Amino acid sequence: MRIARFTTGEDPMYGVVTGDVDEFGQPDEDSVVVALAGDPLYVGVKLLDQEHKLADVRLLAPVLPRSKVIGIGKNYAAHAAEMGGEVPAEPLMFLKPNTSVVGPGDPIFYPKQTQNLHFEGELAVVIGRICRDVPREQATDVIHGYTIANDVTARDLQRSDVQFTRAKGFDSFCPLGPWIETDLDPNDFAEGRSVQTFLNGDLKQDGNTRDLIFDIPTLVAHVSSVMTLLPGDVILTGTPDGVGPMNVGDEVEISIAGLGTLTNKVALR
Repeated sequence: MRIARFTTGEDPMYGVVTGDVDEFGQPDEDSVVVALAGDPLYVGVKLLDQEHKLADVRLLAPVLPRSKVIGIGKNYAAHAAEMGGEVPAEPLMFLKPNTSVVGPGDPIFYPKQTQNLHFEGELAVVIGRICRDVPREQATDVIHGYTIANDVTARDLQRSDVQFTRAKGFDSFCPLGPWIETDLDPNDFAEGRSVQTFLNGDLKQDGNTRDLIFDIPTLVAHVSSVMTLLPGDVILTGTPDGVGPMNVGDEVEISIAGLGTLTNKVALR
């Protein structure tokens, strides 16, 4: 099931996107979104007798994290190598504020504090219920679904600050979307799903989830051993190699097989 958050110009609503999709998860032109009665994280999936053509609505960030976005650094060996570091012995965690979240089509703002803004295409895990100390084998019980993320990073600030808060925490530095896919499980990604990032149509990142150093159940178990996870919290699973700069006016597209494409343009802050 593809859960979207959308607007027709009025108050945001949640809905289920229906219709056929291609191998990349892109819906066909006849797809519609059937409205839901409230946020399915809290009230479940309750369909309303109301639908809209997908082409006629504006998609928003499919989830508004209740408290936090947890990033995982250097979770692909090739990316760790391109960053000049070793593969970590355990998941390397950092936080992005929930105010960094924006949706499909929203601008990524280029702050004046940086001269080296990078894209990082990633698979994101959305948590479905309050949980703490989740055993690895029970991770699927607390996962609501999966979406696509761009872990936007001010690379020069990351290097100068050493810790990641400022470099990854600006408003608009966590695009999410286009929707949440709830019918997948960690095995789908362990078997391999492509993660590709395009900059102005040129392929820059071409990774695969089978190459995650720490898989999704391991990440859920590790993060929840440190902090309580709340419904709507998001775990970013790390980016493949090929990260690079983007500039004002550039368009970034991130595609993950079966999840669709997240597109955002860079704008002057």
